[in-house]
Amino acid sequence: MAELKLISAESVTEGHPDKVCDQISDAILDDMLRQDPHSHVAVETSATTGQFFVFGEVTSEGYSDIQHIVRSVVRDIGYTSSEVGLDADSCGVLVAITEQSPEINQGVSRLSRDEETAASREERYEAQGAGDQGVMFGYASDETDVLMPLPIHLAHKLAQRLTEVRKSGEVPSLRPDGKTQVTIEYDEHDVPQRVDTVLVSTQHDPAVRQDWLREQLNEHVITPVLDEVLGDRVRHDDYRVLVNPTGSFIMGGPAADAGLTGRKIIVDTYGGAAHHGGGAFSGKDPSKVDRSAAYAARWVAKNIVAAGLAHKVEVQVAYAIGVAEPVSINVETYGTEMDGVTRDQIQRAVRRVFDLRPAAIVDELDLLRPIYAKTAAYGHFGREEDGFTWERTNKVAQLKAAIAEDQA
Repeated sequence: MAELKLISAESVTEGHPDKVCDQISDAILDDMLRQDPHSHVAVETSATTGQFFVFGEVTSEGYSDIQHIVRSVVRDIGYTSSEVGLDADSCGVLVAITEQSPEINQGVSRLSRDEETAASREERYEAQGAGDQGVMFGYASDETDVLMPLPIHLAHKLAQRLTEVRKSGEVPSLRPDGKTQVTIEYDEHDVPQRVDTVLVSTQHDPAVRQDWLREQLNEHVITPVLDEVLGDRVRHDDYRVLVNPTGSFIMGGPAADAGLTGRKIIVDTYGGAAHHGGGAFSGKDPSKVDRSAAYAARWVAKNIVAAGLAHKVEVQVAYAIGVAEPVSINVETYGTEMDGVTRDQIQRAVRRVFDLRPAAIVDELDLLRPIYAKTAAYGHFGREEDGFTWERTNKVAQLKAAIAEDQA
């Protein structure tokens, strides 16, 4: 008998302390970009009981009221009282933001703003180097409609739904902090077969009974999400449900655990299904290839799978600080490429179709816009709302044509 395997992935709600920090950092970035699209921003946030510390480097012609942004984000999440562990109106906010290092700024762009305006597109693309060295990965798989791994896709959907029923009052007595985790059983061909385990941990009011909470989450969160996402494609009629496995979860958020920007990088990407270069996203403007090149690598991978060239793909791209051209591009198809197409042909097609110089990525994906706050919770990939331009499959025809030309 072929051996089955279990693969798990987790997500967290917007009230998780690390995600609170991610959202604050990206809200500050959006505010800067709204005033000055060419802002260079690298802002991080840390949180503990009743206190936030915002720090980093910024070069911008705009000005942001950091205290106001922090309190607004915290309030929108739902931390509005000391009873839930954090009050947006009375928490402390410390700020330590300095100007971007001139050496880094010089590496990012060799043109002044006036020169950039007068330059041709090719001159701009060559002049803007990567903001740092690093390795970024993108991934796509045809196991879901949005070409994401099923465990992380389901975990994000459950976390989103958990927040929706809290904010709407459909399940009363919930508080902002929470986590979800999904375990999927795969066959020997890496095809998902059934849901094995669903885990939901959620902060709640002191009077909540755990048996009542389990019933409510089953009815209003777990079952609706599994039915919507899975339909009849993957079995979900016999799975284990775990709700707050240690018992009550009353104290949460920064009052229970310190938070920090960039500490949920696997939640932000593919749930462990693909490699990760280690760079976080939130609080960084798109001149930082940690963010923009990771978005571009997902864009490349998704178009390859959408074109039917492979069932799953991982794209690796690497940069040197101050250098525009990537130092390497690698495409791994795990032997899932379609009949008659080789991995080398796909890789050559990628190099012909996609310009992965940092300025080209920014232009093609329209990244100099205040679109980042909504990416800071529930994953940066597999989402098709407005602004997630790296999820477009607009290069499918060009990839197919490049493959056909290579085979001619």
